[in-house]
Amino acid sequence: MSIHLEVNHAKTVFDAADFTGGNALGDDRYVSSVCAGNGPIIFVSMFILGMSYTHTSAKSSSKNIPICIDPGHQSKQNLEKEPVAPNSKVMKAKVTSGTVGVKTKLPEYKLNLEVALKLKKELLKKNYKIYMTRESHNVNISNAERAKYCNSKKVKLTVRIHADGSTDRKVEGISVLYPNSKSTVSINSQSKKSASLMLKSLIDTTKAKKSYGTGLVPRTDLTGFNWSTTPVILVEMGFMSNASEDQKLSSSSYQKKLVDGMVKGIDSSLK
Repeated sequence: MSIHLEVNHAKTVFDAADFTGGNALGDDRYVSSVCAGNGPIIFVSMFILGMSYTHTSAKSSSKNIPICIDPGHQSKQNLEKEPVAPNSKVMKAKVTSGTVGVKTKLPEYKLNLEVALKLKKELLKKNYKIYMTRESHNVNISNAERAKYCNSKKVKLTVRIHADGSTDRKVEGISVLYPNSKSTVSINSQSKKSASLMLKSLIDTTKAKKSYGTGLVPRTDLTGFNWSTTPVILVEMGFMSNASEDQKLSSSSYQKKLVDGMVKGIDSSLK
């Protein structure tokens, strides 16, 4: 694994993603913190391994609970390999660029970050402590590195944000993935609970269909899951391969519904 830092340009070169065939198979980025004293809010930025941290002093019931948000993919894929899990001989690509909107032509990595930044903004209002794996597209951080970053912050939940794709243009709907492998035994139960609550909230706010049957999908093959030691879920917001859903996903009104649903899902998970 190579690590290259150009501090003057806040630039990192890590390794990132494992998303193939339009379906989320993983992806793993950037740290600015926001703090406030008695006077005006002061913004303090720290660039650490291309990842970011933000916190606000606003009072609310969340009591500074740490959350990690991982916007899936990045602008340039890195098909170098990394172990799918600790001590595993199975290797997967570090990062691909994701799918593309069939109607909007919007790359998934851009959609993911767009929604992730809106989610960050809403969670800050509720006084959550937010860590972002990336806040720009020009990064290169692997799924394993993303998971390790969130682990290091001892977050209560990591929310990985993706959009789906299929060769069947009629397929639509939301799904939430959760870890279910031997390497994640300690977090499987809580992750599944969080995935279930997240799915319910998203369906309630968006009125979208559940994809893949129940909408809940256990996975054993995702690098970003298997390297996690704290609860983690992956939200598939919808299918960019479906023209109608692709357009909805790019609309500010539908993104607001998605974000509202995610916030409620996170609140429910961490009560």
